[in-house]
Amino acid sequence: MEVKLHDIGEGMAEAGINCFLVKPGDYVKADDPLIEVQTDKMVAEIPSPASGIVKEFKVSPGDTVPVGTVLLILDAAGKTAGTESGGEIGKEANSAMETVLAPRREAIKQTYPRILASPYTRKLARDNSVNIEEIMGTGPAGRILDEDVFRFIEQSKGTIKAKEPERTRQPAPAPQQGQSIPFRGRRRQIAKNLLHSIQTIPHCTHFEEIDVTNLIQFRNELKEAGSPISATAFFLKTLSVCLKEYPIFNAVLDEQKEEIRLIDDHHFGIAVDTEEGLIVPVIRAIQTKSLPEINREMKSLTEKALNNELTVSDIQGGTFTVSNVGPLGGSIGATPIIQHPQVALVSFHKTKKMPVVNDNDEIVIRSIMNLSMSFDHRVADGATAVKFTNRFAAYIENPKMLLLELS
Repeated sequence: MEVKLHDIGEGMAEAGINCFLVKPGDYVKADDPLIEVQTDKMVAEIPSPASGIVKEFKVSPGDTVPVGTVLLILDAAGKTAGTESGGEIGKEANSAMETVLAPRREAIKQTYPRILASPYTRKLARDNSVNIEEIMGTGPAGRILDEDVFRFIEQSKGTIKAKEPERTRQPAPAPQQGQSIPFRGRRRQIAKNLLHSIQTIPHCTHFEEIDVTNLIQFRNELKEAGSPISATAFFLKTLSVCLKEYPIFNAVLDEQKEEIRLIDDHHFGIAVDTEEGLIVPVIRAIQTKSLPEINREMKSLTEKALNNELTVSDIQGGTFTVSNVGPLGGSIGATPIIQHPQVALVSFHKTKKMPVVNDNDEIVIRSIMNLSMSFDHRVADGATAVKFTNRFAAYIENPKMLLLELS
């Protein structure tokens, strides 16, 4: 049986071969992981379509192959000539084969047991020259966790410290003059998606200044009370509250049916800048979640994105996109491109202190953040976008009022 690279989500065209999770001669069951691949958006494991014995690999680690490529040959158990007819001869052949294969299958299973571990944990073991099969997992169903790898290294090597892959983003080296940069994988997919969006959607971008002084003070109060919440979590929840009043920005335009479909659930894509390019994991049903829940899920998805641990379900189904480039510094505005077929995208930019004239005609120092909102001008008008961002600004400038809207 040929095991081929299939489309595992988001219309992928190719994938890189990271490593093999089995060896020729291994017995595997249906759904056991066979090969770890790197798509343009995530690291994924290719599962076995059936039980059988791995015969040979048709690709090598480091290869980049298109969808449909044969990855390996699997000798599927019980599928030999004359056994698929369903007759008595086939049944007898299957029974005889099972008698022969059962002891071997059990021996192979004991020799090469399935290892439950994430791609990141496997990489952690490889980077430290550790055989992951020797580690006792403490996670669910015996899954090996990062902590298990470090514990094993400490126990086996004494004072030798493990080389933990750096989880803190380091700036990528600047391209050098005359250098050729490969245009494939995630970078090519990003280009394809953005080109389709800009050619399909008539973009219009609205800019706004938001006074975040009171939000900063409120966050400091929460932090002192032992409940730290990031500013981005406040932004996400506030946008969700505003979308209840202006659902036109959480919609999809179906030109064939000539209708604009308003979407009840707020599935927010959160743009994350990684070394391999922008990726947008999705926090689902934000309208049902509390600020602490949004804060935790956002941090978890961001870490998974930076460590190449996102799954297909983590990046599908977004209805609205948010980009927070303020922490990068220097950005006072942009014209962000919408994630087709969505209708809108909001980007938060640099916050800086500046003199502002208040209602009493006094000059005071306030923290002002710039906001950019791109929207599909076929679906909504500029006046609606202004009302939407004004509503957002009103909540952020008086964050305690937001609590009255939280469910």
